[in-house]
Amino acid sequence: MENTKKLIYDGSFNGFLTAIFIAYEQKLSHADIQRQGQNQGGLFTESETIFTNIDKAQRVWNGVRKKSNEAIKNIYFAFLSENKNIEALLYHYIRKLMDSKLNSSKNFSDDCILKINQIAHKVGREKHRMEAFVRFQLTKDNVYFANIEPDFNVLPLISKHFRNRYADQQWIIYDVKRKYGLFYNFKTVEVISLDLAEVHTNSIEKNSAFTDEEYEYQSLWNNYFKSTNIKSRINTKLHTQHVPKRYWKYLSEKKEAV
Repeated sequence: MENTKKLIYDGSFNGFLTAIFIAYEQKLSHADIQRQGQNQGGLFTESETIFTNIDKAQRVWNGVRKKSNEAIKNIYFAFLSENKNIEALLYHYIRKLMDSKLNSSKNFSDDCILKINQIAHKVGREKHRMEAFVRFQLTKDNVYFANIEPDFNVLPLISKHFRNRYADQQWIIYDVKRKYGLFYNFKTVEVISLDLAEVHTNSIEKNSAFTDEEYEYQSLWNNYFKSTNIKSRINTKLHTQHVPKRYWKYLSEKKEAV
């Protein structure tokens, strides 16, 4: 008979790694790891609430890293996908990795290994798209602000990129789908939550939150964007492959298209 249990954690990555540690400690062949507030299961399923322990999380992280640096990336990226039942799939992935004498992270003949790699690749692609498609608008508080609405929770992955690229200005990147954001204050990046009355898209109508200079700059950018396009050479299908329409409402150069 399989040794199974439902483990409920706080939703953080360290909390998830702590749950992995507990699952190994209790020798669970199957761990139904679920986020607090989203847990489901039968009435008679044994469950345990897991409290995040950094030391235990670090031990799991170090153990996986000794096996494969690539696996570490795959695990973190796949976790940020927020896919349904991703925790159980990752537990299965980690067990396969740790039980193998060889580096099994590239054994794509294994369905579990292949699926985690595919999910991690999708999250990585979304990360690069966000780094390319974020459009800041200057507020009257002299803070550059941008909304995003990614398919996956990629804010933790893009923080370093924007901190390095825009180190000389204060900025906020806010995920309207997950209702949290990053605020850079010239020194550190902080996680914040805002009570937004509205989502700031690239509307043609001016918003009082932003400066007049911002809209003048956007007009110049739009004129440049239109002047560099040659209508006879526009390949709409190829363009939407590189810039999917779901991002257009946050791109200043797409105002008229939206």
